[in-house]
Amino acid sequence: MSDPRLPRGSIPSPNIWHHTATYELENKAFDPDDLVFAAMRERVSWDGRVVLDLGCGTGFHLPRFASTAARTVGVEPHPDLVALARRRTRALDNVEVLAGAAQEIPLPDASVDVVHVRWAYFFGPGSEPGLKEIARVVRRGGTALVVDNDGTRSTFGRWFSLGYPKIDHAAVERFWARHGWSRTPVLTRMSFTSEADLEAVVRIEFDRETADAIMRERPGTEVDYAVNVWSRDF
Repeated sequence: MSDPRLPRGSIPSPNIWHHTATYELENKAFDPDDLVFAAMRERVSWDGRVVLDLGCGTGFHLPRFASTAARTVGVEPHPDLVALARRRTRALDNVEVLAGAAQEIPLPDASVDVVHVRWAYFFGPGSEPGLKEIARVVRRGGTALVVDNDGTRSTFGRWFSLGYPKIDHAAVERFWARHGWSRTPVLTRMSFTSEADLEAVVRIEFDRETADAIMRERPGTEVDYAVNVWSRDF
């Protein structure tokens, strides 16, 4: 049964919705060298501008944007995560967290300068309604950034392709190119404090069979991880 508290159009996220604490471990472990933020910074500056973090989850990235942005808005469909994001940012007077889905962003037309989306909703074909909404809320001269897994390279990419064999990575790239987005590849890593933490993350990201196969590799506490930063100017 669907949760009546969810905004219309919400698509369940099986990892962070049901394993919030473990997903926090994943956020902390991902990209310790800050290469993804560096790639985004090379693409666009959000200093003194209005930032939308779409699908913000528990608000993990909101303080980072808020440290230099004029205003930062987090939008998240799951009410429990909205509450956590609000608690996380309650001392920041330039942050607001709203309940909403990517297909119906609860913001006025042309009201934001930079959109950041990370591992949320925009996974290629099928996300056209959300792309239309991004185009609606971004001001002329604004930029949108979508961070997604690259299943064609890296150890984690190999795991991702093993766990999600139906994803056609070439079709995903064609989708983004067709809609006018550019690709910036980034090779980073996840680094955990223990093998148990890495295994916990693997088990919320993959089905049991795939997770068992991954753990038989004895990956230790670190794994190389490739992502694509998709971007478009408006």
